[in-house]
Amino acid sequence: MFASCISAASVRILTRLCALVLVVAVGLGSELRVRVRLSDGLVTEEVLEADSEKDSISLEFKQGDGTLITFVADFKQDVKIFRALILGELERGQNQYQALCFISRLNRNEIIPSESMARLRQKNPQAIRLAEERRGLEQLTMSAAVNLSRALQLSSHIHNMCTEAQEAIYTREADVKHWLDKGVDGSIFEVLPQTTEVPSFQACHSTKDLWQPCLCTYSLRLEWYPCLLKYCRSRDTTGKGSTYKCGIKSCSKGYHFTYYVPQKQLCLWDEET
Repeated sequence: MFASCISAASVRILTRLCALVLVVAVGLGSELRVRVRLSDGLVTEEVLEADSEKDSISLEFKQGDGTLITFVADFKQDVKIFRALILGELERGQNQYQALCFISRLNRNEIIPSESMARLRQKNPQAIRLAEERRGLEQLTMSAAVNLSRALQLSSHIHNMCTEAQEAIYTREADVKHWLDKGVDGSIFEVLPQTTEVPSFQACHSTKDLWQPCLCTYSLRLEWYPCLLKYCRSRDTTGKGSTYKCGIKSCSKGYHFTYYVPQKQLCLWDEET
């Protein structure tokens, strides 16, 4: 099922929704807390963690509506994972929260390496950070589901990140083809119904029946993250020039996911206003 009953694990997740807490993983980890302004004007705290041993970076923050967003970049496997823990609408029959996971390939120069992230410090922790570059919105059609029990081949982070999402774990067709070419077992993936196969599918925001299948959309934005390293030039006493790392460039980037759901009840945020 897309939404599971409340369990001990669920209680832990609910606690995180109420108070943003990021536990430092075992390994060579480093944590940085940064205050950023969201697109709605609210200020939130991002928690960025680098784990040099696992060669990964995580970023986590809470949106103004209480949704907890977590992003993980797995450099060992070139995989990125987005997770959204969305507070449910109890008066409309939903559980206390709904979890979504979106998985895709991690491209070069999307974010700085984990060893560089681990060395980052800030002089003024109370400052509200604004990204130097606002990158364009990326549209992603998530046409396949990922089997959680077999996802270890893609990334060791998926199980911990997406356990609460269960069947709501999505990826793109292009990424599936890439991973299959690399030898990943095809049984990990399940192709979802496509609009070309079922022309009657509507966008969830225009579907009136809560129990009808439809195409859901979900958007999120990483408001501040270190996307590139900056290099400066210097000269020694002989006049010989050299370059050295002298800072980072910060970016903001939005993501818009489209995916199939078997009932609109699982996509209540995507409604006409």
